[in-house]
Amino acid sequence: MNKQQLIEEIQKLLGKDATKACAEKALKATLDAIKAGVKKSKKLQLIGFGTFKVVERKARKCFNPVSKKMMPVKACKVVRFKPGAAFKAK
Repeated sequence: MNKQQLIEEIQKLLGKDATKACAEKALKATLDAIKAGVKKSKKLQLIGFGTFKVVERKARKCFNPVSKKMMPVKACKVVRFKPGAAFKAK
């Protein structure tokens, strides 16, 4: 499923009075709220769906297939998603 198909699905769930523009605004608002919540508190838990959490990855060495050499990768922060039990069940 891509973003356009997701917007169409949201439109169906909102009912026959909802437009694609309305569904797109709802999706954008939801995604922006999730991003802001993760940025602010480093963890966002949606009961029944899952948890978004900022995790720090350690510096490491990685194999570069083009040059066939090991190269260093700096430490960084990434967002991980852990699905909740209800999400896993579906």
